[in-house]
Amino acid sequence: MALPDRYTGDDFYCDVAIPSAAQLDVVHDDELVLAYHHTRPFWATHLVVVPKRHIDSFTSVTECDEADVRQLFAVVQRLAREVTEREGAAAVLTNLGRYQDSKHLHVHVHSGPQRDHT
Repeated sequence: MALPDRYTGDDFYCDVAIPSAAQLDVVHDDELVLAYHHTRPFWATHLVVVPKRHIDSFTSVTECDEADVRQLFAVVQRLAREVTEREGAAAVLTNLGRYQDSKHLHVHVHSGPQRDHT
């Protein structure tokens, strides 16, 4: 399955990224979490970390999500540390509500200047 040029659904991660991980520039892949270089980066360094099991968002996490979220944040922590060591700074971001384009919990680890998307 090739990655689509444009995606119009509401869960890019379940529909495209996780089933097509071989098509991505993956930096971490285990039974619970996938992390990769963003397909359309907004910053010079832009990684996305996502649980493989569907969780709607940060605000919908429940006790049954504990193992997935623990592993998600362990991967985010490691990648943020690596980016900080390499780039001198990193930011960790998740979006909620109308800011969350894909309705699947995901965390961005980024650094450097914003890229122009015009």
